[in-house]
Amino acid sequence: MIPAAGLGTRFLPATKAIPKEMLPIVDVPTLQLVVEEAVRAGVTDVVVINGRNKGSIEDHFDHAFELERTLRDRGNQELADAMARISTMVRLISVRQKSPNGLGHAVLCAREAIGDESFAILLGDDLIDNDANPGIGQLARVHEATGAGAIAIMEVPEGKEHMYGIVVGERDATGHLRIRDMIEKPKPGTSPSRWAIVGRYVVPPAIWGHLAATKPTVGGEIQLTDALFELAKSPAGLYGVVVEGTRHDAGDKLGYLRANLAYALKRPELRDAVIALCREIAGT
Repeated sequence: MIPAAGLGTRFLPATKAIPKEMLPIVDVPTLQLVVEEAVRAGVTDVVVINGRNKGSIEDHFDHAFELERTLRDRGNQELADAMARISTMVRLISVRQKSPNGLGHAVLCAREAIGDESFAILLGDDLIDNDANPGIGQLARVHEATGAGAIAIMEVPEGKEHMYGIVVGERDATGHLRIRDMIEKPKPGTSPSRWAIVGRYVVPPAIWGHLAATKPTVGGEIQLTDALFELAKSPAGLYGVVVEGTRHDAGDKLGYLRANLAYALKRPELRDAVIALCREIAGT
């Protein structure tokens, strides 16, 4: 499931009428890149937690008959086929989150659609670039091997810990971190580690009970981190996995710009021109 009901205030005024998740990385919506990662890992059904004025997300993954027909009539078969593939990429299920009550509440909104089985959570503004070994697939393999929940973690620079949820634990024989404690955005200078949670999770159905029992915190929000902490303390357990791949925070202005440059540089038809453009702008 992909939570996509947020207001996107960090990207106003661009997100006043356009969902943050639909902002492009070069020419592909951020959300499509997240869905493509899930598809490469074998996912066939995606539940998107939607909000008001975000119908363009559903439209993007639907057939655009007029557009495809026009492209074919103009002889642009390749682009028409690419547009058609978007609509057959996954079975998209849209669920409305009627009030912004936190990430934990957004996940809980998907309970009826997902049912009593393990599932993945992919945040729509977090990108993990690894075409050969998709990040969410790496977590799924840890979950399949252990039965425990698995979340992506990365080591952040000292002094940046307060920007993330931080985990503490011990490494097992596989090198993964068996989590025993979690702190949501610790105060500067108080963090017990530099291992930060990034936006990929695979959790067992036991998470539903923990989410349902989680009390709202300041602002009336239900935090996913609180439910994950309960999962970590339970017999099921929770592992932190250092995921292979380059992570881009597309929910941050500089991270978004960095992602655009990084993905543009991966494309042979753009790489040299982008490098030249950066040198021209920088005056070097």
